[in-house]
Amino acid sequence: MAERHDHRLVTDWQQLDPATGEAILAFWLREQANVEGDEARRRLGEVVAHVVDEDGKLAAVATVATKVLPRLGQPMYYYRCFVGNAWRSRKLVRPLLRHTQKVLEGYARRNDYPCIGILLELENAGFADTLRWACWPGVDFSYIGVSPRGLELRVWYFRGARLKTPAQMAQMRNGAVAVPESPKAPLLQR
Repeated sequence: MAERHDHRLVTDWQQLDPATGEAILAFWLREQANVEGDEARRRLGEVVAHVVDEDGKLAAVATVATKVLPRLGQPMYYYRCFVGNAWRSRKLVRPLLRHTQKVLEGYARRNDYPCIGILLELENAGFADTLRWACWPGVDFSYIGVSPRGLELRVWYFRGARLKTPAQMAQMRNGAVAVPESPKAPLLQR
């Protein structure tokens, strides 16, 4: 009989508590996620959700940063996901991505779409090699080309999102209207 693993998705968007933030920092450091120090603390403000396993241990974290990719010319949430080594065979990536899609789409609808969708840059060669569909079933991310780093790019747009006008984008570029930022978590005390 196959071993069953349970997990729980926890939403952190705009509500990351200090204890969870410290646990995420420790997780990134312990798992060698290539994010540490000031950059790790800054990135806590971008945490959307995390996964805990059946023992309550942190297993994965999803973050987003607001970006305007020149190729698209529109504000998007640039998605990053890190799964700890012990949990990589547990198929956490898709449920965490779907959860993030729901959280961010709801936020976008309530806030007049500060970003119009989610952008993925596939650093994991395994995904790029095995998921060859132009549009991924179940999560509906579509292939749009490759990044300057030569990595596959995929996008998913929020339902109801409208493109920013050239005037709105010019205002963002000129600083008259700020490029939308991810909500910031409270500063964590050391």
